Amino acid sequence: MRESNNDVVAATTGTGKVRVTFDEAALASWMEQHVTGFSGSLTVEQFNGGQSNPTYRLTTPGTRYVLRRKPPGPLLKGAHDVLREARVQQALAGTDVPVARIFALGVDEAVIGSEFYVMEMVEGRVFWDATFPEVPLDQRADYFDEMNRVIAALHSVDYQAAGLGDYGRPSNYFARQIGRWSKQYLDDELAGRLPDMDALVEWLPTAVPEGDETSIVHGDFRCDNMIFHPTEPRILSVLDWELSTLGHPLADFAYHAMMYHMPGDIVAGLGGQDPIPLGLPSEEKYIAVYCDRTGRESIPNWDFYLAFNLFRLAAIFHGIKGRVLRGTASNAQARERTAALPRLAALARNAMENCR
Repeated sequence: MRESNNDVVAATTGTGKVRVTFDEAALASWMEQHVTGFSGSLTVEQFNGGQSNPTYRLTTPGTRYVLRRKPPGPLLKGAHDVLREARVQQALAGTDVPVARIFALGVDEAVIGSEFYVMEMVEGRVFWDATFPEVPLDQRADYFDEMNRVIAALHSVDYQAAGLGDYGRPSNYFARQIGRWSKQYLDDELAGRLPDMDALVEWLPTAVPEGDETSIVHGDFRCDNMIFHPTEPRILSVLDWELSTLGHPLADFAYHAMMYHMPGDIVAGLGGQDPIPLGLPSEEKYIAVYCDRTGRESIPNWDFYLAFNLFRLAAIFHGIKGRVLRGTASNAQARERTAALPRLAALARNAMENCR
């Protein structure tokens, strides 16, 4: 049974007891020295979401902040790089991409036990259902248009001028990504093989469209990774930059537009519903608006970009299945994603067949 929207919101955006603890007095002392305007007693709560990088709400008598940190303890090289998250948000400040203000970087692990950063607490609304049911029918298209505007703005940022020329590898994005996720899928023998995934592993390297482009990509641009104005169809901050890098903008946009095909019980999506009666633009119109904003006539090979993203997500879920079987990921969400794997693989295979 799918959780109610209220259950999802409470489980992911609410705060509670600090589960990953640290020296709060040491943090307060550090903030007095490094965060302009900080004063008063400090109350710390941990967000229920942000499992990859523990995230906290910091409250003083006059201001609220957000702290994101690396998990403590040994980590894989390059994993959980919160300072990288902060860097891209600092680089995007002042562009047409709305991001939270970064107040300070905690590079000294001795303060709380790992690297961290402190940013502003942006107050607004997070939508967990891509049909935007909380919004009046005649206003929903405006919210979609705002998401379209922001992702087009992100892909239009001059990453060199923004100081992000070394933020990732600037070419052959699809070949590298297909190789990476295919290897992860094939290497995890315990999670098993699926005929749909095997077909995609064979086909994807042969189908990469000609031409190459590079932009800043978010990597997880979904409606639930952004904060909207409390009453207006305006994004105040794009969240969760953990997967951001330099990559192909059409990979990033197709991942976002995958919401038109994605069942809502897997990640935020329309679940194949007709968007028009929901007050939303058609997929074709949404693509056309993005093309107009980014100076494209059209996006040939659209189904390839969908197939790639669905395969990538299925490979991630396949890895989760392996961890569940090994007993290293036993929570309910991990098991739900494992159960969704065959449907994801079938959606990817269908997109592949549409290309032929």
